[in-house]
Amino acid sequence: MIKLVITQATGEKSEHLVTPVIEYAFENYAKKGLAKALREDEKLTDIYWLAWECLRRSGAGVKPFGDAFLETLTSVDVENADSPNG
Repeated sequence: MIKLVITQATGEKSEHLVTPVIEYAFENYAKKGLAKALREDEKLTDIYWLAWECLRRSGAGVKPFGDAFLETLTSVDVENADSPNG
């Protein structure tokens, strides 16, 4: 399982597991599997969409996905949630 470390422009940092429901939502959005998208396509837009979905599902008030939402981010890092060092 992977997790995202999301840093917002406000300086707030949060960690979110990419759970099965988020992975399912991604596959419906992207029309492809998450593993294939990360391994072969390597589009940052896919990572930013995952960050948006994680924040949205956490109950955080987020803007609709697009430029306005992306302007609220500083960085999104993908880490292995199963590893003790990320």
